[in-house]
Amino acid sequence: MPTRLRQTAMGVLIGLTVMAAPLARAESLLRDAGVEHALNNLARPLLTAAGLPANRTQVYVVNDTSLNAYVVNSRAIFINAGLILRMQSAAQLQSVIAHETAHIANGHFARRGLNAQAARNATAVGIALGVAAGAAAGNPGAGAGIALGAQNSARRVFYGHTREEETAADKSGLRFMARAGVDPHALAEVLTIFEGQEDMLPGRKDPYAQSHPMSRDRLRAVALTADALTPADSDREDAEYWFARAKMKLSAYLRSPSYTLTRIKAKDQSDAALIGRALAYFKTPDLGAARAQMDALLARHPDDAYLQELSGWIELESGQVAPAIAAYARAAELAPKEPLILAGYGRALLAENNRDADARALEILEKARDRDRYDSRLLRDLSVAYARAGKDGLASLATAERYALQGQMNDAALHAQRAAGRLPTGSPAWARAQDVIRATEQNQRR
Repeated sequence: MPTRLRQTAMGVLIGLTVMAAPLARAESLLRDAGVEHALNNLARPLLTAAGLPANRTQVYVVNDTSLNAYVVNSRAIFINAGLILRMQSAAQLQSVIAHETAHIANGHFARRGLNAQAARNATAVGIALGVAAGAAAGNPGAGAGIALGAQNSARRVFYGHTREEETAADKSGLRFMARAGVDPHALAEVLTIFEGQEDMLPGRKDPYAQSHPMSRDRLRAVALTADALTPADSDREDAEYWFARAKMKLSAYLRSPSYTLTRIKAKDQSDAALIGRALAYFKTPDLGAARAQMDALLARHPDDAYLQELSGWIELESGQVAPAIAAYARAAELAPKEPLILAGYGRALLAENNRDADARALEILEKARDRDRYDSRLLRDLSVAYARAGKDGLASLATAERYALQGQMNDAALHAQRAAGRLPTGSPAWARAQDVIRATEQNQRR
């Protein structure tokens, strides 16, 4: 996992970039190219079965160990890390994705009035809406006014599911699962986890039970509908493989090295097990042991961009810049359109700290930013690259956008004003600085 979080005494675990981290109780996203690739692989057949464009809707991991999942609009499905870790099979995780896909296909969020205006104060939600607005306008910066206004939790907005909507989403989701060759009984297995929570006090319920109203009748209806469906023939091996990789990577990030190492059987030499051991040994820290696991993985899959990226991240966080650059360069060669990989590559080049590497880093980081404007760590690195290149106005703009994404609106306003004064009036960069300024002013009026 290519970038850094600061959530333990080590200061560096695995590189799951926080997409937005505004207020103490607000939500943030764990960004990792490998995990997102795995989840989108699992989602793709379900989106297709629902008649939705398979590459338009992305699955993101919320940095929350409680159990929940939700949709914001047609472009984003959010799943808590805790829910992913609780799932025991690819089919169970796909049942969650299918259910949320059904909310999209059935237009439930639209009927609840969940639009850009209503969710402007959201954190990750506001950012997702900004992405959608920019994509719709053909201009990634067009949604900045929405995304950069992110401040408060939008739970009260998108948790407004009704029992009728849940029943409809269950039925549609089960059909999507069957069409995609996923056993629909997996949804009943997931709902069983939450059975009986309706009798608990509100503060003791898991968020999933609050956002997806439960009942024994609902569980029985799901089981009966699943019994009546026959899944299409499909090879489940690939789905189980990517599920295992994603779950292990998240688990090794969120849990201690001892937890990871004691739960992986000594005889387990699967790719997922090697990933888990590599991350656990890195966190121990034991770079030699971590490298041994990565060497075994790369010997099996030399053309796997996401394993090359993980190798580069481990080297970079261990202070080994040259091998990190080599691994990231290979990852970028294999996945030249993956912004999180490009961001890591740029970061590694910046660590070399010479003029040629800085120039190359700036080029790569700009390419990554054009594909993903809502990665705060990328914006931090981009501001460094601009400063080294003597482009102080753009450096201030990247810093302003980073602070806005993190909800530090006073700091965002300061740097946006500084950027606006240094950038050519009317230029695209100047207009983005104005977006930040307007967002901070709106925040002050609320």
